[in-house]
Amino acid sequence: MHEMSLCEGIRRVVERAAASDGIARVTRVRLEIGRFAGVEKHALSFAWDIVMKGSKAEGAALEMIDLPGVALCYDCMKQVEIADRLDPCPDCGGGRLMPEGGDEMRIRDMEVV
Repeated sequence: MHEMSLCEGIRRVVERAAASDGIARVTRVRLEIGRFAGVEKHALSFAWDIVMKGSKAEGAALEMIDLPGVALCYDCMKQVEIADRLDPCPDCGGGRLMPEGGDEMRIRDMEVV
C-alpha cells in the first residue's frame, strides 16, 4: 500500500513547515488529488491517522479535493476535461489527446494553531 508512504511524505512536509513557522499544532490538511494520481483515497484516509500519531498533525482532519483529468486535444486544439486517459475529446470526438493534468497530488493548505 503506497498510501502509507504518501502519508509519511506528507508528515515530513507538515513537520518541516510547523518547525520553521513555530506552529504548535496542525488541525486540518487539505490535499489536491488528481484523477489519474493513482491514489486510493480510502487507503490514504486509513493510513493518515496511523502515520500522523505523535506528530504535530496528530488528530488533524484530512480533506481530499478531487482534481479533474485534463488533456489537450490536437484535433480541435482545446484543453478539455477527461474521465479516462484514453477517452476521446468530449468537444470534437477526436482521439489525439495529450494528458496535461490530473496526475498530481499536493498539499493545498493547512489549518494551524
